[in-house]
Amino acid sequence: MKSETGFDHALFDRFPTKDERPEAEEEELKRIWCAPKGWEYLTVVNNNYVGIYYLGTAFLFFLLAGVLGLLMRVQLAAPLMHVLPQATYNQVFTMHGTVMMFLFAVPMVEAAGVLLLPQMLAARDLPFPRLSAYAFWAYAVGGLAFFGSLFIGLAPDGGWFMYPPLTSKAFSPGINTDFWLLGIGFIEISAIAGAIEIIVGVLRHRAPGMSLDKMPIFAWAMLVFAVMIVIAFPSVILATLLLEIERAFNWPFFDATRGGDPLLWQHLFWFFGHPEVYIIFLPAAGMMSMIIPTVARAELVGYRLIVLAMVATGFISFGVWAHHMFATGLPPMTAGFFSAASMAVSLPAGIQVFSWIATFAVGKPRFNTPGLFAMGSVVIFVSGGLTGVMVALVPFDWQVHDTYFIVAHLHYVLIGGMVFPLFAAMYYWIPMVSRRPLSERWGRWIFGLMFAGMNIAFMPMHLSGLMGMPRRVYTYLPGSGWDVLNLVSTLGAFMLAAGVLLFLIDMARNFRLAPDDGEAGNVFGAGTLEWLPTALYSTRSIPVVRSREPLWDDPSISDNVEQGRYFLPRSATGRRETIVTSPLLAEPQYLQIMPGPSFWPFAAALLTAGFFLALTVQAYLFAGVSAVLGVLAVIRWLSETDIRVPEREVDIGAGIRVPTYATGPQTHGWWAMTILLIVLGMIFAMALFGLAFLWSNQPSFWTKPPALSGAVPLALGYVAIVIAAGATRLLHRRGAVWAVVPVIAAAALAPVLLWLDIGVWLKTLAPDASGQGAAVYALLTLQGMIVGIAALMALYLGWRKMRGLIVDGASNTLDLVCMFTAYVGAQGLVATLFARAIGA
Repeated sequence: MKSETGFDHALFDRFPTKDERPEAEEEELKRIWCAPKGWEYLTVVNNNYVGIYYLGTAFLFFLLAGVLGLLMRVQLAAPLMHVLPQATYNQVFTMHGTVMMFLFAVPMVEAAGVLLLPQMLAARDLPFPRLSAYAFWAYAVGGLAFFGSLFIGLAPDGGWFMYPPLTSKAFSPGINTDFWLLGIGFIEISAIAGAIEIIVGVLRHRAPGMSLDKMPIFAWAMLVFAVMIVIAFPSVILATLLLEIERAFNWPFFDATRGGDPLLWQHLFWFFGHPEVYIIFLPAAGMMSMIIPTVARAELVGYRLIVLAMVATGFISFGVWAHHMFATGLPPMTAGFFSAASMAVSLPAGIQVFSWIATFAVGKPRFNTPGLFAMGSVVIFVSGGLTGVMVALVPFDWQVHDTYFIVAHLHYVLIGGMVFPLFAAMYYWIPMVSRRPLSERWGRWIFGLMFAGMNIAFMPMHLSGLMGMPRRVYTYLPGSGWDVLNLVSTLGAFMLAAGVLLFLIDMARNFRLAPDDGEAGNVFGAGTLEWLPTALYSTRSIPVVRSREPLWDDPSISDNVEQGRYFLPRSATGRRETIVTSPLLAEPQYLQIMPGPSFWPFAAALLTAGFFLALTVQAYLFAGVSAVLGVLAVIRWLSETDIRVPEREVDIGAGIRVPTYATGPQTHGWWAMTILLIVLGMIFAMALFGLAFLWSNQPSFWTKPPALSGAVPLALGYVAIVIAAGATRLLHRRGAVWAVVPVIAAAALAPVLLWLDIGVWLKTLAPDASGQGAAVYALLTLQGMIVGIAALMALYLGWRKMRGLIVDGASNTLDLVCMFTAYVGAQGLVATLFARAIGA
């Protein structure tokens, strides 16, 4: 059978072909994918280690945020308590929400993807191992520095949503807010790096034969999760950038007295903030859809419906952000639309829940610890979903907005939809990386304490909220009727914490890390590929996948994989490598040469964190030095990539030969750059939305922009940049020696055009004069950022050309520089025309 791309699937039938297991080949793999020693643990890039680092750090933040939550509950256990001063309490509740949402929830599920996806897809690793390492170290260093602000009295105190004008310079003159703005913006960049890794890994690193309809459901969940991050997170990155600029340079984006609007922050923040709930929920739901079939000993009911439901959830979730703003006075039609969308998003979630229930019903469930946590998750999440439908109704939302009813709803959804699935996943997958599984007997006690404690803690909050108790109060008067309810909630919180404490003790008793050998094994009898025998190079050989549950459908697959009877039983080039397959049918396309351990991602992460931290404390000289050294570290890191090997083609098994180098849209680098450009495009689109929003809401502050006709030379210049980038790729493919010249000239032209554009605007507007001026200069700032990056890329391209690292006819480095430069021209063209057209 041949596919539409011409690949002959009959070649897969040649496996297995070997009868013996050559020890030399396995020893070579162990040498190439060797374990770190000593300080090399800082340079390791294997997903086994980076994923475990990630999970451990994210769980640490969960514990720290939990301790802050307990402090809040002690403060509210009785009226007029004085455990925490008001200012400290404000910092504690801000840090509790911020750490849980930004430093635990999203990084935790991203970490699970880094650890599990290569094993599930039977890939050697994810496509950009050094990017994963950089993302982790940036997150860990930045997150710990951010949390440390709590111990020096500089923690943010404006709530995890940081609404202006409360967080403007007038009302928050200290640097507490700056810690939040720069710290969270920096951490979100790390999350986007992880999302790029996951998207390309899921689409291009699947085992041969694993078409989209054979992917593990967790891989589908992570794919939708990562796409949602790419679309949603640019909004909060832009919002934090604008508020920090307002605080630092007095540009009035959110100052209503000068043509700004604080509601712009709410739109930008909640465009990210509500999809984030589903960003957290979908990977956890994917874990549930992997665990429940194993617990029930039956195939998942409604696989295709669940995939459709996940995609639908991701799509609909971007239409519900303004339901957080019903109390701000939205027009009736707008409120009606968001109310309907908020109720509609519950439908795909219901499909998944009913699928889980049906899988339990058709199978023979085992009430082990993963099964108990999975069942508890369904009960708690459904309860939270019901109250979610209630607050989607505008009149009811007006009554309970900013009360403890919303606190209860939020925690039921997040704990039921993410925390309980996470504990189920840890009990389920820890045997994959530990020499011993966790205790079943202890696990039942842990589940009982956590399930009872969670309901005792948060169920009474529904009542206290309906009785009028507002959120974010640090104390209350006696006689309000809230006394008993708050005391019960505090007792429940400590019961929940006791369950988590027992879990930590169970981990200390039984968890023995074994990322390379000695795993406890497939103790639950699962059917997916992560339970194949693995080492630091993942599977001994990469199998052909013919079903969704290959270990159930082919009992001999484990032995065949371990004896090297499938793809890549040895290193074909003497380096780290994996097979890149086509996005739809997972047909082998080329062999990716993967980078090994490196100090430079770690150094780049430290310097990036140092840059943002220095900006926060206004140490601008140190920030500048960190920026320069950080850029040099990244360039040094990149200089070791995009290198060819002597072998043009290699045999990967069954007589299938694939190239060791590829260019164009089939490469993993092209996919990553495309996703990065989508991220930049979303930031730019949100900035255009901000300009249009201020124009429509603050027309009295609007100044007539420069004439559109005067922008013709600038527009032609940006069009020339796009043409030059395209011409460079064409000339290079035809072997022209001077092919890099047009793109370098285009990168040099871009700052000239930007400077001319700024000169025109300075004659009309000042950035600190009005919201319009601030928004226009924000567009110019964004353009300046990517123009600077394009200049660095052009210099790097020229350096590689002089070193002879740009081979005539095909170069991924040149292709990616051209793509980015063309985007610079396109964004400059749109910004120039849009800023002049709106309000003209």
